[in-house]
Amino acid sequence: MIGLLIQDNAYEQDIRELLMSFYPGETYAHEIKDEVDFYVQTRFAGESAEIALWERAVEGQAADGNPHLPVPVGLEGWRMSAFSRAFCDLSDHSETKNVIKQAFYSILTQRTGHELPWGSLTGIRPTKIALSRLEEGWKEEEIRSFMKKTYLASDEKIDLSIEIASREKRLLEPLDYDRGYSLYVGIPFCPTTCLYCSFTSYPISRWKGRTGLYLEALFKEMEYVAKKMKGRPLDTIYFGGGTPTSLPAEDIDAILTRLDRLFDTKNALEFTVEAGRPDSITEEKLQVLRNHGITRISINPQTMNQKTLDLIGRHHTVEMVKETFHMARELGFDNINMDLIMGLPEEELDDVSRTLEEVEALRPDSLTVHSLAIKRAARLNMFKEEYGGLKISNTPEMIALSEASARRLGMEPYYLYRQKNMAGNFENVGYSLPGKACIYNILIMEELQTIAACGAGTTTKVVFPAENRRERCENVKEVEQYISRIDEMIGRKERILGGCL
Repeated sequence: MIGLLIQDNAYEQDIRELLMSFYPGETYAHEIKDEVDFYVQTRFAGESAEIALWERAVEGQAADGNPHLPVPVGLEGWRMSAFSRAFCDLSDHSETKNVIKQAFYSILTQRTGHELPWGSLTGIRPTKIALSRLEEGWKEEEIRSFMKKTYLASDEKIDLSIEIASREKRLLEPLDYDRGYSLYVGIPFCPTTCLYCSFTSYPISRWKGRTGLYLEALFKEMEYVAKKMKGRPLDTIYFGGGTPTSLPAEDIDAILTRLDRLFDTKNALEFTVEAGRPDSITEEKLQVLRNHGITRISINPQTMNQKTLDLIGRHHTVEMVKETFHMARELGFDNINMDLIMGLPEEELDDVSRTLEEVEALRPDSLTVHSLAIKRAARLNMFKEEYGGLKISNTPEMIALSEASARRLGMEPYYLYRQKNMAGNFENVGYSLPGKACIYNILIMEELQTIAACGAGTTTKVVFPAENRRERCENVKEVEQYISRIDEMIGRKERILGGCL
């Protein structure tokens, strides 16, 4: 357990996230407790922020021995093991935050003996830093220097950020940020819930014969959005979840038919359906997608090791992944993505290598490589007494293998994002063949365009480019609640969509 003695709570989240990067899985206390291993103290004086680490004095050591700070009340007999004073303009929150994190990062690297690939950067959108500056006219070397000085990130990650930001800039050039928008349709059902998953999803078996109730509410929300956004160019459409293909073929056809009738999709740059789980895919469902002109699908194995699939609760085999992939190819799908996860329980470097070999043999058109991030709502986190002994490791070698595999396939990285509690403190990267990148993936991460979202557990984000402002509203996650409160969900949208036209 780590103790936090923080004078200004405005910086607590930043400090905690940096601590979590160095000490994943730790718990935190804001008061003096016997089980605390060490305390982090921050306070502000004059034009500086002071940071100290306090640890129990061992026999033969002076209790304090450092004149910078008095021993906090309750820590008599403890010693200051590290101290840093960071000078900054305390009236500038952003500058103060970065300076504190730089100083704190330096202390933690000395204490732990290792550095983080992203340095002190804990935000989920590192490419946004590079992309915004490219659009402002910065040179790449200026961006590189800024990220090194401000975030202490590794050269490798800085170069990756700039490469991706440059590619994003080119891919997004055709879009109209002022009037254009994207559409997300969420299907909150899955065949089963994976061990690591915290997304909004419910076992489709519990809704057998009742999915029409969900579709009825969904159609009502879609009709509202179509009417509200009429006349604006629809750039991208993403049909996600959950697992959309967990629905029966007739439900998928009904949703796509209604979408075609309500929205002008003829000029959309792409239409993605997250087929996802191989055990949810049938030839009939794929034919429905082809009939509606779907341009991009995902078939996501996560791993090609059967023992791992069984452990994480994915009720399909490695062979099923291959069979559904080949089936999709035979039906004419020429833009197939595959998702993989680095850091799955009990997987070693050899397991990752085996997965990548199998995927390379299939030759997908894009590859999304995730680093496992365990959220609070995941079974892997909720039932620690059952799963706490599982080994979870993500290494630079695993990340390097996945990148090398994607580049051997002729792919280039085109989007990147990070999450809290990521194994190894790495990132998620999307790779694609030229012309096969998913524009929606970039838009959802960079928050440059309005995304209207329909369905349980979805989030609508409205962008006001002229004001550099963003607003969002969320739909309730629970399906029954979504159905019974659909008018309320539409009312939430009206409050923000009403001001963006």
